[in-house]
Amino acid sequence: MLIIAAEWFGGEVCIMTPSEIQLVKSSFAAVVPISGQAGELFYKKLFELDPSLRSMFADNLAEQTRKLMQVLATAANGLDRLDTLVPVIEGLVVRHIDYGVKDQHYDTVGKALIWTLGKGLGNAFTEEVKEAWLKAYALLSSTMKTAANRVSAA
Repeated sequence: MLIIAAEWFGGEVCIMTPSEIQLVKSSFAAVVPISGQAGELFYKKLFELDPSLRSMFADNLAEQTRKLMQVLATAANGLDRLDTLVPVIEGLVVRHIDYGVKDQHYDTVGKALIWTLGKGLGNAFTEEVKEAWLKAYALLSSTMKTAANRVSAA
């Protein structure tokens, strides 16, 4: 049985089980048909939570929405293949550092993402699905923070 450990926002360890990974995959598949709308919701919520982040993005968010959905698809579908997922996620770090992304921004992005998933999935966003996404995002954000700190220290 595959179990993935990841650092959680507050420093505790969380475990992702195969069934949670499947919940992330299947729920993301339900988001794909509404990806444009989900992207609009996500960025609206992100800038509501932290208006200072708006300056990091182009005025037209359509391309950014496409990139966001591409990264989420890669992440959701790669949770059971960390050996290939982690290098991809770490590769995003240099660009994010260049954009001015700081550790605290990952928490804001996580809040906006979970909120967006809740709105987009409606009743299908059960507590179990939410918990699975929280764990998946914890894995992704901790990987990016660790890589950013490594790059910055070099």
